[in-house]
Amino acid sequence: MRGSFWVQRLAQLLITVFFVTFGCSLLVQLLPVSPAEILLPVGSPEERELLTKEIGLDRGPIGYYLKWLGDFVSGDFGKIYYSGGTEEVSSRLAVAFPRSLLLMIYTQVLALAIAIPLGVWSAYRVGRRADKVISNTLFAMSSIPNFAIALVLVLVIGVRLQWLPTLDYQPYSAGIWEHFRHMIMPVVSLSVGLIAAYTRLLRADMIATLREDYITMAASKGLSDRRILWRHAFRPSSVTLFTSAALNMGALIGGAIVVETIFATYGVGFEVFSAISGRQYVALQSIVAIICIFYVVFNLVVDVIAGYVDPRTKDRRVNA
Repeated sequence: MRGSFWVQRLAQLLITVFFVTFGCSLLVQLLPVSPAEILLPVGSPEERELLTKEIGLDRGPIGYYLKWLGDFVSGDFGKIYYSGGTEEVSSRLAVAFPRSLLLMIYTQVLALAIAIPLGVWSAYRVGRRADKVISNTLFAMSSIPNFAIALVLVLVIGVRLQWLPTLDYQPYSAGIWEHFRHMIMPVVSLSVGLIAAYTRLLRADMIATLREDYITMAASKGLSDRRILWRHAFRPSSVTLFTSAALNMGALIGGAIVVETIFATYGVGFEVFSAISGRQYVALQSIVAIICIFYVVFNLVVDVIAGYVDPRTKDRRVNA
C-alpha cells in the first residue's frame, strides 16, 4: 500500500508539471507576433529565422515543447536575449533561487513561530478578552497587503530611523548579522499576512480538537493544561496548518515579486517580473517550470510529514 502511495504522488507530480509547462509553451505559440520579433526587435529577417530554429518554434506546438523539455531536463533553461547579446537563464537562477529560498524559509519560520503560540493561546482562551483582542488584531493584519507593509517599513525603519538597510541583499559571506539586517524587513513584510492566516487556522482546529472525548479524558486524569494543549491537542490540529504553509510556498513567490522589487533583493520573484516586463517568454517558461517543480515537491514532503504528525491522516492516505 505504501508503494502505491508513492507511485500516486509521483504521478501527480509529473502530471502537474506537464500541464503547467505545456500550457506555458502553448501561450508562447499563441502570441500575436513571432517570439523572434519580440526577442530581436531590431534583428534582420535572417537573424530572426535563425533564432526561431534555435528555439524550436518552427516545429509546431508539440515539437517545440519536446525540444524545450529535452533542453530543460538536460539543464539548459534557455537564454535571455538583449540587443547586445544573450545571457543564460541558469546563471541568473543560480543567483536568484537561493535568495528566494532563504526569504521563503525565513518567512515561514517567523510566521509559524509566532502563529503557533498565538493560535494555541487563543483557542485555550476562546471567547475571552485575550481571544477577542488577538482575533480582531489578526483580522486587521490580514487586510493589509504585503507591499504596503514593505513601503511603511522602508519609510519608517529604513529612511526615518535608519535602523536597517532598505536595499540590496547580502550573502552569509558578508557576515551573519549583515545578512539578516538586509532580510529582516522583506521577511516581516511577507510574514504579517501569513501570521494572521496561520493563527486563525490553528485556532479553529484547536477549538474543535479540545472538544474531543479524549481531551476530556486527559483532563479527567489530572494532566496539566500545558501538556493537554501541546501533547494531545496540538499535533492533530497542526495538519491543516502545515498543509496551508506548504500551499503558501507558491503564494510567496507571487507576493515576493513586489517585495523583492521594493527591497532590490533580486530573487526568483524579481526574475519573473523581469521576464514579463522584458517579454522574455521562453525564459519565463523555464522559470515557471522550476517554481512548479519546487512547489509540488515541497507539498509532497509536507504531505508525508503530516502522516507522521497525525497517524490518522497517514492511514487514510495509504488506504486511499
